[in-house]
Amino acid sequence: MLALPSGLARVEWRRSSRARRVSLRIDPTGGAVVVTLPTRATRKAGMALLMGHADWISDRLAALPEAVTFTDGAMVPICGVPHRIRHAPASRGAAFLLEQELHVTGAPDFLARRVRDFLRQTARQRLGALVMAKAGLIGVTPSRVTMKDTTSRWGSCAANKSLALSWRLVMAPVFVQDYVVAHEVAHLRHMNHGPKFWALVDELTPHTKAAIPWLRAEGARLLRIG
Repeated sequence: MLALPSGLARVEWRRSSRARRVSLRIDPTGGAVVVTLPTRATRKAGMALLMGHADWISDRLAALPEAVTFTDGAMVPICGVPHRIRHAPASRGAAFLLEQELHVTGAPDFLARRVRDFLRQTARQRLGALVMAKAGLIGVTPSRVTMKDTTSRWGSCAANKSLALSWRLVMAPVFVQDYVVAHEVAHLRHMNHGPKFWALVDELTPHTKAAIPWLRAEGARLLRIG
């Protein structure tokens, strides 16, 4: 733990052979301060960086949206629409939607995991279908589509044509999902951010100008859910 003027902050230490210098960042999901050390760097160097940026750390932690846990009664957005989590121990099926509620069955100890599993599965179905539809429009096929829980990128495209998307996108409005999927599918044709890439994105979605500001303003909130 790190003592700051604003209170205690959790610090996670990581060592990376690829790191060239000591660095720090805020993990928006867990609200921890992550310090990355190169192979030969000492914790003393990391502590010096932490203390030298104490005010910056305090400001960034204070700016994080309030965390939302998957508990009975909590509100979680699905495709941008708020849904209340409702524990329904006597019902059958792990989790299901009923009007604007997400009903979760079973023992209370399983509730958070079942909500997360439901959202991941919904993301796989919805975003996966959207990927294939947009890829078909331009005659390309991803080698694989996976759902991950990333904190720095909403999607990525690898050199082997595999796409990865954040499952948390299922909580974003539909127009945001449409843009992110279009962005990654366009990378199947252009592995850069040049003019041809952006022209293809515009062919695949009309939502670029609205989705990018939304992600900048609201994306951190999605990372604080669950």
